[in-house]
Amino acid sequence: MAENRASEYTEGTPCWVDAQLPDVEAGKRFYGELFGWTFEDRPRGTVRASKGGEPVASLAHKTDGRMPTVWTVSFATPDAGALCRRIHAAGGQVVAPPGPFGDLGVTALVTDPQGAVFSLWQGARTPGFGRRHEPGTFAWVQLYTRDTRTANTFYGGLFHDALFGPGADPDFGRAPVSDVFPAEMPPHFLVHFAVEDPGAAMEEVVRLGGRVQVPPFETSYGTAAVVTDDQGASFALLRR
Repeated sequence: MAENRASEYTEGTPCWVDAQLPDVEAGKRFYGELFGWTFEDRPRGTVRASKGGEPVASLAHKTDGRMPTVWTVSFATPDAGALCRRIHAAGGQVVAPPGPFGDLGVTALVTDPQGAVFSLWQGARTPGFGRRHEPGTFAWVQLYTRDTRTANTFYGGLFHDALFGPGADPDFGRAPVSDVFPAEMPPHFLVHFAVEDPGAAMEEVVRLGGRVQVPPFETSYGTAAVVTDDQGASFALLRR
């Protein structure tokens, strides 16, 4: 069932994911085959991915080769400007201030106090995912951080209702960066996509030219495998 009602997106709810890639056409081939996505052009040279006719993600050309090839998560907000001010006051940084994304909404790029990068989305015509929590769509995002206590304080203050409010069922967890990744890995968000069989999906990733970083392992939120696409963007495959 499609889930694209604005009321679904309490401030602090993960509502969108996008990949910055050197080659968007190659990304369309990879994710189209892996997840069954279809694509259409959107503002700023981005490409929107859909599943079953509903929006699920976007791909964009990485214009600066010094920037990482990465998946980025966006958190919903009714006021990106006000949230940026709160992020700055809490020790985070505003990388790109709020600006319009066509007539679809307002976006901003920020970091938490430890440097993990994420986006904000103030939806207008497009509140967020049209589908999630089903195979080939967003399922979870995990923050790997050096200090989970500090992260919980920061995000708990920003996104209290989404994380801890009545009836909260967040798609957002925090874990020490050294649990799965090398100790030198910087704090970062890892986007998880739902699959029916992480092992089989992992084999498909390899067939398409990607690679396995961490084979399937058990977590508190399901069975996950960490992989990269054929251009080096990391993501996870998750069965909940």
